[in-house]
Amino acid sequence: MTFEGIDGSGKSTQARMLADRLAADGVDVVATREPGGSPGAEEIRRLVLEGDPDRWSAETEILLFTAARRDHLERLIEPSLAAGRTVICDRFADSTRMYQGLRAPGLRKIVDDLHALMIGREPDLTFIIDMDPSKGHARAKGRNGTEERFEDFGADLQVQMRAGFLDLAKAAPDRCVVIDGDRAPEAVAQDVTRIAHDRLAG
Repeated sequence: MTFEGIDGSGKSTQARMLADRLAADGVDVVATREPGGSPGAEEIRRLVLEGDPDRWSAETEILLFTAARRDHLERLIEPSLAAGRTVICDRFADSTRMYQGLRAPGLRKIVDDLHALMIGREPDLTFIIDMDPSKGHARAKGRNGTEERFEDFGADLQVQMRAGFLDLAKAAPDRCVVIDGDRAPEAVAQDVTRIAHDRLAG
């Protein structure tokens, strides 16, 4: 299971809450994140999420994110799934499809081609936590953290990303579920938990 959405949508909070609730219900859960989730991928995370917005081109970012994802897949995701565990990941390939793939013509195909070549796996279920871009951007900037490189691109990028995520949900309805994130976290979590339990039971 993966969680996607614009910055400040609350997806990281929801990923943590679902992992905690499923674990409390006896599900063997692995909670992880991207970029990151393995030592090598965490090193790449610092490269791509910190610093000036113009530090990397979109093409270079695609290569860096794919490298991080491949390491994450080899060292954590595939072994966990092989052991019968449920993996909950805060962001996965859909974020690269949006944040890098939509930045210029032709980049989405590069993302998808590299994904097919080096990753070859899609989530069974993806929650897209939907949020008004202006609210999400303000919330993300209000965190005052060090990993704000993409927030520093500005609110216009978040508008583009939200549209892209909603288009993705329409294109992949079997795995993508859009959740209204502009509510109390507990209300959002209630919907997420119900859908996750239904999918696990199926």
